[in-house]
Amino acid sequence: MAWRASHYAAAGALALGALGWAAREAWSGRRPITAPPIRVDRAYVGYVEALGRRETLADPLARAGIVGRDYSALLAAATHLPVRRLRAGLVFQFRRLATDSVADRVAVRLSPERLVRLERAESGGEWRETTETIPWAISRLRVTGVIETSLYDALDKAMPDSFLPVAERRALAWALADVYDWEVDFTRDVHPGDRFRVVLERLESPEGERRFGRILAAAVDVGRTPSYAYLFVPDSAPQRAGYYDEQGRSLKRAFLRAPLQFRRVSSRFGARYHPILHAWRQHEGVDFSAAYGTPVRATADGIVTEVGREEEGYGNLIELRHGNGIHTRYGHLSAFARGLHVGERVEQGETIGYVGSTGLSTGPHLHYEFLVNGRATNPQRLNMGAGTPVPKSLRAAYDSVRVRLQAELEPATHHATVAARVD
Repeated sequence: MAWRASHYAAAGALALGALGWAAREAWSGRRPITAPPIRVDRAYVGYVEALGRRETLADPLARAGIVGRDYSALLAAATHLPVRRLRAGLVFQFRRLATDSVADRVAVRLSPERLVRLERAESGGEWRETTETIPWAISRLRVTGVIETSLYDALDKAMPDSFLPVAERRALAWALADVYDWEVDFTRDVHPGDRFRVVLERLESPEGERRFGRILAAAVDVGRTPSYAYLFVPDSAPQRAGYYDEQGRSLKRAFLRAPLQFRRVSSRFGARYHPILHAWRQHEGVDFSAAYGTPVRATADGIVTEVGREEEGYGNLIELRHGNGIHTRYGHLSAFARGLHVGERVEQGETIGYVGSTGLSTGPHLHYEFLVNGRATNPQRLNMGAGTPVPKSLRAAYDSVRVRLQAELEPATHHATVAARVD
């Protein structure tokens, strides 16, 4: 049947009515006319791979699907990646498409400040390298605590993870021990109840990572008497940078307090019951318990007078001659530093041997002796003298720095909290 004009009019009215109803519903907010959103969930997948022991760069890259020509192309682009000097444990950050099994981006942090990123070009298999310098914001913190068992335990207790992560707290403990290397033996000189105060720099990255920077000032009670250390870096002579006490004397001395950097004294100077000879005998030295192979360092500049095997119970022994009739001995060594020979000059802190258990020894440790004119002397009771003072030309500058750091280290009024920010 042919449509008449009335039919077209009715159809138009119905269409207009339908549109009006839809518009009214949409504007009313009750039933908005919208299309469902298009969502792309996890277009990329990120993951990490660590470089294992005895692995090369090819191993973690192979696990990320980068092999063959793709691997060769990446190597050609990686001009800032020290391929032959990568350390075990180095973390690689990979990214790949969720629909692909091969990574298209690799990032590796070569140092806290340096990031290398390699990314495959959109056009194909070509890789492009970029390097990034990570900015770290520096803040100053004041930390105080009480030593009950060890320095590390005290620092670990004094600071929550929000201040410094565990590894960085450990680095702070070793740094504090290094500052007082000539002054304090933290295994003997401090006692339960001794306090410490430290002003330090903390670094924070844009991603919220936090790490220890350097110690600016410290005070450690030794027999309830504070021993101070202030970092002084003169603008006119930066080569003279170092730590000085409240009187402007360098903390460096002729002899280090201990021949091991990471140490725990297991047997002190004096008479003891020998575990092998089963008899009481004078112990003319100090034993430092340490893991097998721990580096042994010269406690002062000197000349090697003996290096080799001894039959008197020392096992592998090194003897050094220093000034003023002083000799030091290092016994029970597992090995000697390469090339060490009689007559050679060694410097303070230089590695001369490695902890072992040769001779009359029941376990790995270092036997250390300090002889003055041939007589064994307790090295832990010696006064090594005063350090070199700040030059007169720099004394005014040092006093200014010391006064400012002292105010931060021990403010006139402060709360009893173990850690607080220094403004």
